[in-house]
Amino acid sequence: MTDTTPEAGGSAPEGGSRPEPSPAPRRRDAARSRELLIRAATELFAERGFDRTTIREIGERAGVDPALIARYFGGKTQLYLATVRLELGDTAPADLLEEDRLRTLLERLAQRGPGPSFQAAVLPGDNTEVQQAARSFLHERLVQPLHDRFTAEQADRPRLRAELATAAFAGIVLARAGGAFDELTEATPEDLLPLLHDLLAAARPAR
Repeated sequence: MTDTTPEAGGSAPEGGSRPEPSPAPRRRDAARSRELLIRAATELFAERGFDRTTIREIGERAGVDPALIARYFGGKTQLYLATVRLELGDTAPADLLEEDRLRTLLERLAQRGPGPSFQAAVLPGDNTEVQQAARSFLHERLVQPLHDRFTAEQADRPRLRAELATAAFAGIVLARAGGAFDELTEATPEDLLPLLHDLLAAARPAR
């Protein structure tokens, strides 16, 4: 009788089942693709704006299939919102008058520059959906914490004070990135921190 038992380490018999590949590499690939798409989208939205950036261009810069944008994010608008969350952080923020919060934002913006949320929220744009999303997120992450502080301090017109402080911060960030003012552009986050903190603190009620 001929022995048909496969040798140890040999291939499975024809028609036999093979073990399914581990899902771990697929999860790693998906996470890497998402990261590349967010990074590419952040760069392109900052360079060209939302409307002038195409899904195909994002995929090409990321080096992945553009169809993955719909798969992982649902579309270009949702991908844009993912870049905004990365720019301002996903954790519940302290307000800008908390020194650690201000330092963290300044360091992040110094490394990456102002992302699409600042530009879309502050500058005129054609896409109202994106602009409204950027403004809502900016209000949630920057204005609302200041509003809560000023309300607790029983300041008059706490919302206006919070919006003034946020507008000052956003304007400085954009002016610094644009290179309009030499010393402002060259200043480090540590240079800016005490001066900007004092400027924002001027929105607090007099004691």
